[in-house]
Amino acid sequence: MPFQNMTNDSLWNVWQIGIQNELITSLTNTQELKIRQTETINKLIQGKGFTNYASITPSVASTISQKLDANVFVFGSIKQVGEKIRVNAQLIDSKTEEIFKSFQVEGKTDNILDITDNLSKKIKDFLILSVLKKEVESDIQPLIGSTSSPEACKYALLGNEAFSKEDFSKAQEYYLQALKIDSTDLGVIIYLSWAYNDQGSYEEGKKYCLKAYEKRDQMSEFLKINTDYLYANYFKTPREIIASLKQLIELDEQAALFYEELGWNYDRIEEYDKTIPAMEKGLEIYKKWGTKPFFVWSYIYLGIAYHKTGQFEREKELYKKALKDFPNDSYIISLQAILALTEKDSSVANTYINRYQSLLKDELVPEADIANGIADIYSEAGNLDKAEEYLRKAILLEPGKIEKGNKLAYYLYKMGDLAYFLIDKNRNVNEGLEIVDKELKSSPENYDYLHTKGWGLYKQGKYQEALEILQKSWDLRMKKAVYDYDAAKHLQAAKKAVAEMKNY
Repeated sequence: MPFQNMTNDSLWNVWQIGIQNELITSLTNTQELKIRQTETINKLIQGKGFTNYASITPSVASTISQKLDANVFVFGSIKQVGEKIRVNAQLIDSKTEEIFKSFQVEGKTDNILDITDNLSKKIKDFLILSVLKKEVESDIQPLIGSTSSPEACKYALLGNEAFSKEDFSKAQEYYLQALKIDSTDLGVIIYLSWAYNDQGSYEEGKKYCLKAYEKRDQMSEFLKINTDYLYANYFKTPREIIASLKQLIELDEQAALFYEELGWNYDRIEEYDKTIPAMEKGLEIYKKWGTKPFFVWSYIYLGIAYHKTGQFEREKELYKKALKDFPNDSYIISLQAILALTEKDSSVANTYINRYQSLLKDELVPEADIANGIADIYSEAGNLDKAEEYLRKAILLEPGKIEKGNKLAYYLYKMGDLAYFLIDKNRNVNEGLEIVDKELKSSPENYDYLHTKGWGLYKQGKYQEALEILQKSWDLRMKKAVYDYDAAKHLQAAKKAVAEMKNY
């Protein structure tokens, strides 16, 4: 709307249209906003018989705005205070006449263009950010942060979009771009840390986690607890992660994402009876919203919990729903295969395994990884002979499109899977230790290999030696990675065994 001259100086009348026109010109140059033009607005005002802009009330402006199908109008005034000019502007909802944002810019009387430019930028940035943030899923929106830069916000939103598609590498790139523009956006720092975490780049993730953690005193309560949650993920245990998640749920009981994370953390510590209600609540919220979950993991961890608690019929129905939301998801199909094998239906299981194999081939997954995946299916279903068969097959298979320099590392990685399986399942502890000793020659500081060796020594009853290696593995893991339930459980078993030995 034209700005109202309230200076008692008619020389400022020209700026009633002047400021209006400058704002419209500036806002029109943004793709995110649709702006009604000066001539259209002012002809409608004149058609309503208004010749004095000071007589236009917010109610009249609302009527005119609705006639132009505009959702928001800018209602402003020009005032003079001594030698200063003060320009006020309000963003008002056309339908409700509610003022939802006010701006004030002042300067010297001979500096009106700078005042107008400053006001224009403030309004434009606020409106663009408002539009952008409306596009964000409700679970993610509170973490967008407090950037005042639309460009930084765009990169943050692109990062969130990639994150929701589990393209964590691309998300990382966008978040870094956002931080180049506005390095103070703590929400983006938190999400960048998670993006590194989900790629297994724990050391980089910890670096950004600590950056956010240092700024806790500058955060809202919601962002502060989110930071505590992130910090617990890197440096504490699932129990402490669960405590932070419960706090987040108290602040927003409709955030499905937090229920999913809560369920997953109960799954990590094998408390499946608590995984189930958390995951079910998350899915219930998505159903209420009329959307599918952000991630297929909502179904996966609930399905695993149903399976572990013997609720096979509920598990079966869940997978049908999951495949409607996430068609041809290979992980869900692998869980269907495990369920069929558990129920001794080998024919149906083979159908699922063949489908699983076909889907991964279409995704150009290396044959060795596919064999490993099938080994996991048989292992989870308790068929250890078939699991071992596929693990050994994986070692012999060409790893696919991997650079020559990385093929040895890939081979050792597959050997590591076999070594841990042979030890953990008591298939052949001696062979498992022979394999892991070879791996440790090339990677003596690998915490996974050290864990495997320590667990093998424990199985042989060499508790003191096992404890030393498991402790070394744990210390390296917590420095370079994150908490692992099996590693923690095995370390405690070794400590208990050594303590009992000393008591005899």
